[in-house]
Amino acid sequence: MAVDIKKIEEHIRGILIALGDDPDREGLKDTPQRVAKMYQEVFEGMTYTNDEIAEMFNTTFEEDSLIEGSNNDIVLMKNIEIFSYCEHHLALMYNMKVAVAYIPKEKVIGLSKIARIADMVGRRLQLQERIGTDIAEIIQQVTESEDVAIIIKGEHGCMTSRGIQKPGTKTLTTTLRGRFKEDQMLQHQLMMLYK
Repeated sequence: MAVDIKKIEEHIRGILIALGDDPDREGLKDTPQRVAKMYQEVFEGMTYTNDEIAEMFNTTFEEDSLIEGSNNDIVLMKNIEIFSYCEHHLALMYNMKVAVAYIPKEKVIGLSKIARIADMVGRRLQLQERIGTDIAEIIQQVTESEDVAIIIKGEHGCMTSRGIQKPGTKTLTTTLRGRFKEDQMLQHQLMMLYK
């Protein structure tokens, strides 16, 4: 589903009026168009399903040396910087760093594709927990591995700039699938690598 630029412009104009400002004054007359264009960019991920994102970034390499059950090698990519917007307040979630780990079966995913998946999933109205779930689902689909772990650390504007107003507060979430969920030794190994 495409972003409706004209509707966003209309609503932003209405918000400016509701805030008691004049949307026709010099500093604001182009604001509805600028905000609509920004929303089209920062919410691009909303126009795709997880299946469509998996298809877009489905670049893998088949490895004969990877035989299911005989290999516990972990692929870990960490410090992938993303941003998102909280679906409860439309507040920015920022300084977000994502770590993606998986145990390959017979396919390995191109490294840049991992970062692109995390970025696209963030470009939605989100919850940090759902970002991890969505990334895990897509990585599982692309790699055909059940063994996936996602760790996300981030700051939320709804915590730091409004309400309780506690800047510097970090939220850490984990999404564990397959052996990462079941095997405590593997969890320990993951956390040691994550440090």
